[in-house]
Amino acid sequence: MAPAPSRPGYAVFAGMLAAAGLPIYIHAPKVYVDSYGVGLGALAGVLFALRLFDVVQDPALGWLAERLRARRGLAVAGGVAVLAGSMLGLFAIAPPIAPVWWFALMMTGLFSAFSFLTICMYAQGVAAAPRLGEQGYLRLAAWRETGALLGVCAAAVAPTVLDATGDPYGNFALGFALVCALALWLMRGQWRGEAALAGGSGFAVVLADPVARRLLIVALMNAAPVAVSSTLFLFYVESVLEAPGWEGPLLLLFFLAAAGSAPVWTRLAARFGARAMLLAAMALAIVSFSLVLGLGAGDTTVFALICLASGAALGADFALLPALFARRLEEIAPEAAAGFGLWAFVSKLTLAFAAVVLLPALEGAGFVSGGKALKARSIF
Repeated sequence: MAPAPSRPGYAVFAGMLAAAGLPIYIHAPKVYVDSYGVGLGALAGVLFALRLFDVVQDPALGWLAERLRARRGLAVAGGVAVLAGSMLGLFAIAPPIAPVWWFALMMTGLFSAFSFLTICMYAQGVAAAPRLGEQGYLRLAAWRETGALLGVCAAAVAPTVLDATGDPYGNFALGFALVCALALWLMRGQWRGEAALAGGSGFAVVLADPVARRLLIVALMNAAPVAVSSTLFLFYVESVLEAPGWEGPLLLLFFLAAAGSAPVWTRLAARFGARAMLLAAMALAIVSFSLVLGLGAGDTTVFALICLASGAALGADFALLPALFARRLEEIAPEAAAGFGLWAFVSKLTLAFAAVVLLPALEGAGFVSGGKALKARSIF
């Protein structure tokens, strides 16, 4: 008999993956600009090229995860090793080759492992969630996505907290490697290969289903504001709000609001329906993000309130959308790995689009990291 899902294990594993996802888009470009003098345009080109690679890679990784179902535990262990090694190379090792090429190499390893492990985790969750009883998908999602959001919180502020160590990003990478080991241990026994499941599999089955297609489109559209804010966040706080040193606390507030709201959205969805709650969260996100346009130097308190509201809206996306998609995949493609290969691609596409559009725009307008708000406001 398959083991009961380890909800703490899923939470920690999701937190590990989340720490290697969105926060790296926040931290890595600034580190390589400030420490190694890499141009924003070059970084944007690398990030966009990686996302083009993902057009093929993420669906292919979904296919691979499906084929490795019987040896998923071993495949996951290998993926975690690549993830930890790439993070150490990105932040803890001085580039032994041209920094832009080292950045590209480490980011390729990092996000390839990230995609594969994300696909495996969500696909395994499709098989595990029904063993939690009625509303099992929402229950597992509440643990998993809350863990993910807490992982984002920790990774977003860790370099600020570790600043006194003299090597904040290197020590962050070392701490991340330890979390990888803990996540593997907590998920031991959870990756047992399942027999081939009845029903469809593969990309065609998912894309042919109108409900699954709509969920993929909603995920793509909802990721856009997060992609824009993630790409510009550190530069915005430093150069528009003129509030250096507040980047970490504001990021923490944003992601803590998301983490704290995720279980609330889950309970509300069980009572009022997931669709209604998603629409409410979208309205909150639109209103809160629109208020940023009128801010300037010194408006840190107002921006903190915006972080609180927009973070709460993000919590609905994290808690509800993957659960809805997983529930649909159980009906149309029970193996789920290929479907979550498409989900991983959609989730990252907007980050690439934001990077390739916004970073060259900043550089073309003459923006310099650390510049004054008067100059930056004409760009942002």
